[in-house]
Order: sequence, then C-alpha cells, then structure tokens
Amino acid sequence: MEIKRFETGPRMSQAVVYNGIVYLAGQVGNAGDDVATQTQQALDEVDRLLALAGTDKTRILSTTIWLADVADFSKMNAVWDAWVPQGNAPARATGEAKLAAPEYLVEVIVTAAL
Repeated sequence: MEIKRFETGPRMSQAVVYNGIVYLAGQVGNAGDDVATQTQQALDEVDRLLALAGTDKTRILSTTIWLADVADFSKMNAVWDAWVPQGNAPARATGEAKLAAPEYLVEVIVTAAL
C-alpha cells in the first residue's frame, strides 16, 4: 500500500495517509494568543489538513488534546463543542503536558478515516 505524506519537512509531515487512515501531526495555534483562540486556530488547521488529505472532521476517529494547564479545560471545551460535528464526536482524550514552547497552551492530535 502507498503511503502519502503532506507538507513534509526535514523533521515531520503535517499529515500522513496509509491504508485509509489519516494521521495528523499535533496542531497548535499562534504562540501568545489565549487558549480559546489557540484552540480555534488548531482546529482550523485540522480542518485544512483533513481536506488536503481528502476527508473532513465527520470522519475523525480519535483526538488527543494536550493542555499546558488543565485549568483551561472548560475554555478549550467551549471551542471544541462548537466545532465538533453533532453525532460524529470522536473518541477523545485530554491531558495536561508541558508543550514544545511555553507560549503554546493547547495541542490537538487527530486520526481520521478517509
């Protein structure tokens, strides 16, 4: 089976498709914005990358969300709840983690079906 890679750089690809599954790299928003804005920016990137791979958010199988501070859980969820398609919510895990830079407040990692 063919492996398709999208927006590949020297370290990673933003999306990889194999055997009908799309794997996205972790998506973040603009450093310095608040958690709600960063969440929306990350989800906008998820939408863009899924479209590039030939699918959409109704086909998401699972999502992992990392928050720099779990106290931001409700703010992130407000954005997520408005974005996630009703009746097509994926399996999801959310946790607290130290992210790549202190300015990043949220990272969203998605796996979807084509």
